Amino acid sequence: MTDECFGHPRLAAIYDPLDPDRSDLDVYAVMAKEFGARRVLDIGCGTGVLALLLADRGIEVVGVDPAGASIDVARAKPGSDRVRWICGDATALPALRVDLATMTANVAQQIVDPQAWRKTLSGVYEALRPGGRLVFETRDPARRAWEEWNREASYGVTEIPGVGSVESWYQLIEVTGPLVTFRSTYVFAADGQVLTSDSTLRFRERQEVEAELVAQGYEVEDVRDAPDRPGREFVFLARRPETGHV
Repeated sequence: MTDECFGHPRLAAIYDPLDPDRSDLDVYAVMAKEFGARRVLDIGCGTGVLALLLADRGIEVVGVDPAGASIDVARAKPGSDRVRWICGDATALPALRVDLATMTANVAQQIVDPQAWRKTLSGVYEALRPGGRLVFETRDPARRAWEEWNREASYGVTEIPGVGSVESWYQLIEVTGPLVTFRSTYVFAADGQVLTSDSTLRFRERQEVEAELVAQGYEVEDVRDAPDRPGREFVFLARRPETGHV
C-alpha cells in the first residue's frame, strides 16, 4: 500500500512545493562522491529530487518507488530522461550491479512489516556489486519525534503557483510499540477539497537494525549522525562484502 501523499496525483504534484528544503539529501550526494559511486539505486525515490541531483553530476541512477503518481511527477521534470525510473520496490528489482543504494528520509521506516524489511535488504544486497554500499537513515526512537507531530507545531499555508493556497498539518493518531501512525491533512483553497493521508512508521533500535543487516550478509561499516538533524537520527552505512554472502 502506498500512502495517499505519494500515490494521489493531486498530493504528489504538491509534494515538492510543500517541502522545498531538501538539504537532508546533501549527505547522500557527499557520500556518493566519497565512495566514487558511478551507479546508484535510489529506493523510494518519490518525486526524484535525489535521483536527478545525482544524475546532474554524471552518475547513472535507477529510481524505484511503488507510488506511480510520484514517479509521474519525477518523469515530468527536466533531465528525467537521464534516470531509469521503475514503479515498484526493492524486493523485485531487475539485474543491477550498483555501487551505492540509498533510502532517504522516511523510506526505511515506512517499510513496517519485518518480513518486507528483510526482503528489501536482501533485494538491495543482490542489486549491489560486491563491495557496494547501502546507506539509509532512521530516527532514534529515544528522541520520541512523534511527540512533536501535532497541528499546532506543523500547521502551515503554502502558496503554490498554478494550484493556489494549500493549508497542511500533521496529527498523531496512534503509538503502538515501535509503530507510529499519523495523519497529514491538506486543504485546497481553490475548490475547498480536503485530502488526508495516513502514514505509519516503524521506529527501530540501532542494535535491531545492525543485527538485521548482518543477518542479510552485510558488513556494518559505520553509523553516522545526520548533519541536518544532529542527535536525532542514525545514518547506517552497510557494505556488501567482496567475497559474497555465506
